[in-house]
Amino acid sequence: MPSFVLALLRQRCFFLVHLPSVHQSSAYCTATSAVPLVDGGERGVAAGRSGRWFTLPPFAPLANVASLGKDLARGRRPTEPNLASTTALKWVRRCCPHLPVSLVQKLFRLRQIRRETVNTSSSTCLEHEAPQRLLKRVSGKEPLSSGDLILLPITVKEFLQEKKDYCLTQEEINYIQSLELHKDESIIALNKPPGLPVQGGVGIKLSMDLLAGACLKYDYLEPPRLVHRLDRESSGVLVLGRTQTSASLLHSIFQEKTHGAFDEMGTDRRTLRKKYWALVIGNPKHLKGLVTAPLRKVALENGKYEQITLATCDRHSPSRHAVTEYEVVESSHGFTWLELCPLTGRKHQLRVHCAEALGTPIVGDFKYGWSGHRKWQPLTSSPATRKREKVHNLSPLLALDSAAGSVLEQKPSLHLHCRQMILPDISLALHQKLQTPAADRDISKLEGLELVAPLPSHMQRSWDALNYSARLNKP
Repeated sequence: MPSFVLALLRQRCFFLVHLPSVHQSSAYCTATSAVPLVDGGERGVAAGRSGRWFTLPPFAPLANVASLGKDLARGRRPTEPNLASTTALKWVRRCCPHLPVSLVQKLFRLRQIRRETVNTSSSTCLEHEAPQRLLKRVSGKEPLSSGDLILLPITVKEFLQEKKDYCLTQEEINYIQSLELHKDESIIALNKPPGLPVQGGVGIKLSMDLLAGACLKYDYLEPPRLVHRLDRESSGVLVLGRTQTSASLLHSIFQEKTHGAFDEMGTDRRTLRKKYWALVIGNPKHLKGLVTAPLRKVALENGKYEQITLATCDRHSPSRHAVTEYEVVESSHGFTWLELCPLTGRKHQLRVHCAEALGTPIVGDFKYGWSGHRKWQPLTSSPATRKREKVHNLSPLLALDSAAGSVLEQKPSLHLHCRQMILPDISLALHQKLQTPAADRDISKLEGLELVAPLPSHMQRSWDALNYSARLNKP
């Protein structure tokens, strides 16, 4: 973290210096393309003390996308009000998405963020005088009213200016943009390659959210936001929201999908559908079925690691319900091509259900299916099929989707791919929510948006070796 930020955070308050007003554009405020820097001070409270503040746009109540998401997920008419309030913390996060969450939280904790309000209780104000405006300290949990202004210390803007997108070559940018399956004004859908984590963290240099911010903003001020997850080694359809509103709406839809899973089993009311393809070792006892095995976390090595497993009947062991539909597509050479439809969205749900509930671990899943790989033998094939692609001097990003890791290899990669996703048309739903009178609005009849992702190279090579390719035209 830059030294000026550390110095800023060590102080409980700022020394305010009177400086002339300055207006400057900023691309870090998502609600407007120009953010003014204005003189600030606790006017009416500490007369004579003024300084410079980084002022966010006036708060305007947002569309109630959480309720809209529930309505879309359940395929029903909207029943909640159109507008929803938000807290000071959420407004800062929305306007300044590049500020680290830890820094924003610390600024609130140290009471270094202000809210400008109108003093309506002053008895000295005359009718012809403008209302007295006050700067007051604000906590992150305080709700905002329409027109409220949030002011951050001007020093924070230096941090924002230092924030730069990850530097990529033009070839790498073209590669990331070639992953697009769909793009409209609200969402971007990608075919995530295997081996790329969706979110950054300790020790992670490249992640999908970082690359999306560098390559997929286009003419938008804010980067696309993640709304769901795929495992690092899995691949397939990954949806990102292009704005805070669309991301919140999508997140609400994905959450409602999990909460209402049992209510929608055996019905056609599901407006969010995900279909995965997996290659597993062995054959399930039944050609199709429903797995309703709850999951729980288990700490390993004194809490250093965690693993998901099937929950026991112990009432004292916390668990989360998980439901998966499965169907056998084809079997040969001791492998089975499964079509998996998760009705809930739990971490590692499909991997645990395949390995522990069905007894058929996914090929390349050494975390949950290590026992099935103890006697692993690569599939033998013709010399033509064994021919591997040659990769020379490719960057780690461009080398992600290589053919290495198929069933012909001594150490196969994970064979789990999000093949298809059907979700409501978010752009049309938001348009109806904001533009159409409530009496004429019926989002329950919106057509679904279908996204289909081709197989990654290593799975395609396995499908060729197992003679499954003739069935690939079926989404």
